[in-house]
Amino acid sequence: MIFKVDNGCFGYQHGKDILSNISFSVEEGEVLSILGPNGVGKTTLLRSMMGLLSWKQGGSYMDDTNIKNIPVQKLWKKIAYVPQAKGFSFSYTVEEMVLLGRSAHISILNQPNEKDIEISQKAMSTAGIQHLSRKYCNQISGGELQMVLIARALCAQPSMLVLDEPESNLDFRNQLIILDMISNLAKEHNISCIFNTHYPAHALKVSTKSLILARDGSSVYGKSEEVINDEKMKDVFQVNVHINHVNKEGYDYRTVTALSIV
Repeated sequence: MIFKVDNGCFGYQHGKDILSNISFSVEEGEVLSILGPNGVGKTTLLRSMMGLLSWKQGGSYMDDTNIKNIPVQKLWKKIAYVPQAKGFSFSYTVEEMVLLGRSAHISILNQPNEKDIEISQKAMSTAGIQHLSRKYCNQISGGELQMVLIARALCAQPSMLVLDEPESNLDFRNQLIILDMISNLAKEHNISCIFNTHYPAHALKVSTKSLILARDGSSVYGKSEEVINDEKMKDVFQVNVHINHVNKEGYDYRTVTALSIV
């Protein structure tokens, strides 16, 4: 599946456009990261591209078909969304929450069958949360809840996974778990992934392509190692940075250090 946005523009009625002339594409097995300062519309972009908000101009396409022309249930079999983990007041167990990911595949009059349960168990295994299955979602940590939401999304067996700041508010270990999972889903399961992040180093670590949104409404899109550079970070974030390459045990890592405010 190829997902693309062509000349997407979004703004609320009687207000200034938040997003202007956004264009990008993601193919099977690719990872796209979306970066930019707070308030530039990163989450709005995710919601617009999935059809949860309506573009003022332009459109989102799945294999050259405008998603507006794709039946909702069919669309959500292809795309799975992982929102920010904000906590739940509802007393769902982890396995119940994950099984909700099968909703697009189950008729409103039917109950989950053995296949649905098997898929949900596999999704929990992939996310490494089988040990949490009987716990309630309002009683687990933020990092654990993030993994539950990812497992719920995987339960839909999507072609594309969309994640809103999946590694925010997590410790180093849980951040790496999330990033490694995104990378593995793309490489081993051929699932394309799009995620928002505040961390340029994370984008360099796992993403094939990056889209950077600026406060003036402009954007830049391309290969991550080409668009995430000292000059562009200074221009967009108003911060002097240094991107360093570190080779450790045969792997090349890139770190992004913020040096000073411009």
